[in-house]
Amino acid sequence: MKRQIKPTWATPTDHAELADVIFDAVHNGLSLYTEAQRAAWVPERRAGPEWELRLAAKDIAIGRDATRILGFMSIEGGGYIDFAFIRPEAQGTGLFRRLFNSVEAHARAAHEPRLWVHASLMAQPAFAAVGFSITEHQVVQIGDQDLKRAYMEKPL
Repeated sequence: MKRQIKPTWATPTDHAELADVIFDAVHNGLSLYTEAQRAAWVPERRAGPEWELRLAAKDIAIGRDATRILGFMSIEGGGYIDFAFIRPEAQGTGLFRRLFNSVEAHARAAHEPRLWVHASLMAQPAFAAVGFSITEHQVVQIGDQDLKRAYMEKPL
């Protein structure tokens, strides 16, 4: 039986590994997006000052095993969940729900009235399972690719 991973909060020393999680999840996980859409979404591993600044504005719940980060979810002011990525080998283990529970508790402690997210096609069922509703279906253009997503929210 696998030990359940208890989420903790990321520090700046985790930022490079968070980029690895995104790249792995988008390029190697199950997906409803084409290879061309995945390549446009995450063309390379994120790094540099812009990446560091973007992450510094968020509180980030992470789940790690003995060797590496398996998934993470971010929350920022206004209840916005910007990132929610799980490595392929950790999908279906309940890690998403455990990360979400940490993020939701954080938002409630900050007296946020709601949580909201722009959810990918793969993330929509997971967010729906924790009480989010689709408010609007959207299509965003990244490079020469159109990617479907949904604006979803959950009142707190």
